[in-house]
Amino acid sequence: MSDHLPPLAAIRVFEAAARHLSFTRAAQELGMTQAAVSYQIKLLEERVGSPLFLRRPREVALTEAGERLAPEVSRSFEILREAFIDFGAREHGTLIVNTMHTFAAQWLAPRLGIFQLRHPEIAVRLETTDRLVDFSREQVDVVVRAGKGVWPGLNAVKLLDVRFTPMLSPALAASIGGVHEPADILKLPLLDADDPWWILWLDAYGLPRDVLKQQKTPSMNMQTFDAIAAMTGQGVTLLTPDYFQRELAEGRLIQPFERVFGEGNSFWLAYPEGRRNVAKIKAFRDWVVEEAGKPIN
Repeated sequence: MSDHLPPLAAIRVFEAAARHLSFTRAAQELGMTQAAVSYQIKLLEERVGSPLFLRRPREVALTEAGERLAPEVSRSFEILREAFIDFGAREHGTLIVNTMHTFAAQWLAPRLGIFQLRHPEIAVRLETTDRLVDFSREQVDVVVRAGKGVWPGLNAVKLLDVRFTPMLSPALAASIGGVHEPADILKLPLLDADDPWWILWLDAYGLPRDVLKQQKTPSMNMQTFDAIAAMTGQGVTLLTPDYFQRELAEGRLIQPFERVFGEGNSFWLAYPEGRRNVAKIKAFRDWVVEEAGKPIN
C-alpha cells in the first residue's frame, strides 16, 4: 500500500457504503450513480491492495479488511462533521464589528440592543480602532470607516454622510446673550482648534482663521470627549449631528445653526466581497442600513 492518503472521494464513498452495506443507498446519499460508487470502491481497493466488500447478488458485505477499516474511517468522518458543525455555529453565532471609537460610542452602541432583539441568535462583538483592518489576517467580519467607499476587494454600503456643525452648552451660549450669528462663536473658546473642520467652517462664513491660533483649549481629537467638554461649558466644538441626537433632544447640547457642512466623505459598512452572502453579515447589513435612516429614540 502506498504511504500517500487515498483519494478523499473514494474514502467518503467507502464510509457511506460501509455504513449502509449498500452501494445503492450510498449512491442515493451522495448524489451519485451506483456505477460511480462501484468505481470509487474499486479505486480504493486497488490502492489498499485488498478487497473491502464481498459482492453478492442482492447485497454487499464487508470483508475482514473492510471490517477493520470501516470503524476508523467512520470515526474520522465524525470528527470532521463535529469540527464543521462547531465552526458553523461559531461563524453564525458571533459577528465581529470593527469601527471607529466615536461611531461606536455615539451611534452604533446605543442601537445594538435593537439588533440583538431582532437577531438573538447572533452575538455582536464590537471592536474599536481607527487603523486599517486586514481581513485576511484578522478575525473581523465587517468594518465601519469614513471615506469614499472605494476599497479593492470589499463591498461597501453607505450609511451616513460625514457632516459637522458647531455645538455648545446652553449655559455657555447664555453667557454671551445667546449665539445668533456665526461671528458670535468667536466670542467663545473653541475646542480642538487644530481640527481642520474649523478652517472649513470659518471659510464658509468669511470669518478670520487667526482666531484659531489664539485658542488655549485642549485638543482631544475625539468627538465623544469634545462633546463632554462642550456639555460642561468648556467651549464650542464641531460635532456630527447624527451622533448627538439624544444630547440635543435633552438640551445638554444646542446646535445654534441649522446649516451643516461636509468634506465629501461618508461612513460606510464594508466587508469582503466573497462574504457578502454570509447570513450574519447580511442580517447586520440590512439592519444597519435601515437604522441609518432613523433617528435614535
